[in-house]
Amino acid sequence: MRPFIKYQGLALWWALVILILCGIPFGSVGESPLFFAGFDKLVHCGLFFVLTVLISRGFIRQKGRKQFTFITGVLVGLAAVAYGGVIELLQLYVFTWRGPEWNDLFADSVGTGMAVFSAWLILNASVYEKD
Repeated sequence: MRPFIKYQGLALWWALVILILCGIPFGSVGESPLFFAGFDKLVHCGLFFVLTVLISRGFIRQKGRKQFTFITGVLVGLAAVAYGGVIELLQLYVFTWRGPEWNDLFADSVGTGMAVFSAWLILNASVYEKD
């Protein structure tokens, strides 16, 4: 358990930040003229992009960059999307002042997919780097 905490510590802290942000009642903040339509979805996408990058970073630091295969990326992505699903379920049953939305889970999935693709692309592009 200790190596997991050592390498995934940042990801765990970020997951806690996401949980807190998704549980806070914001009231009518979303209706403010400072925010545009879809701002909430952009935030979900960004939060889960960062979460997935941090999970990937922890895995790569623990196991090595050659171990981050396509399948590993898919598993990391599924773990992040599952966490997004848990948050939506918590909003349904625990944080009843917040409503669960399929669109939020979709935005979480898009952010996760972007992060997995970015990590995989960067790791594989460095193989073809010229000296």
